[in-house]
Amino acid sequence: MPTTKKTKKSEAQKTSTKKDQGAAKKTRSKKPIQREAAKKQLKPAVSLSPKTTKPKKQIQKTTTELEKRPPRYYESVGRRKRAVARTRLFTRGEKEFLVNGREYRQYFTTEELRAIADGALRKMKVVDKFRVSVKVRGGGINGQAEAVRHGIARALVKFNLDFRKRLKRAGYLRRDPRETERKKFGLKKARRAPQWQKR
Repeated sequence: MPTTKKTKKSEAQKTSTKKDQGAAKKTRSKKPIQREAAKKQLKPAVSLSPKTTKPKKQIQKTTTELEKRPPRYYESVGRRKRAVARTRLFTRGEKEFLVNGREYRQYFTTEELRAIADGALRKMKVVDKFRVSVKVRGGGINGQAEAVRHGIARALVKFNLDFRKRLKRAGYLRRDPRETERKKFGLKKARRAPQWQKR
C-alpha cells in the first residue's frame, strides 16, 4: 500500500510540472508578439531621407575641411645625367618659381641656365599661370637645369594633353641619355692617354 501512495504523489508532481511548463511557454510566446506590436507603433509613418536627417553643424564642418585642404598641383620627376628634379605646378597661389626654396634666378646664376630651366613654360606661354616648386639634387648645375625643364614639361602634359605634341617636337619630354664616359685605368681621362716622351 505505501508504494501506491508514492506513485500517486509522483504522478501528481509530474502533472503539476507539465502545467507549469505549458504556462511558461504561453508567457514566452506572448512576449515577442507584444514587442513586435510596440515596434510597429514606434516606426514613423513617413521615411526621412538622409539629407533631411543630417544636422547643419556637420555640413559646416565638411565645408571648412574642404577649405583647409592643400591646393591642387601637378607633380612629375625630371632627370638629366645624375640630377633628379621633383617638380610641382600649383594652379593657385602667388605665381613664383622656386628651386630648393630659392628663386630660380638666384639659384641659376647665368641667363643660359635660366633659359634652359624655364624653357618648357616659355614654349607653351604659361609662365604667369603656375606657381612652380622644384626640389633638385645630384649632378652639376647644368644637369640640374635640364632636369628641371624635363620635370616641368612632363607636369605640363598632365595638366593639358594638348601640350604634348609641341613639347615632344621641341625635345623637352625626352630624357637626354648622354652621360660622361668613365675614366679608364692607365689613361688621364676616359680616352686621353698620357703624353709620350721620346727620352
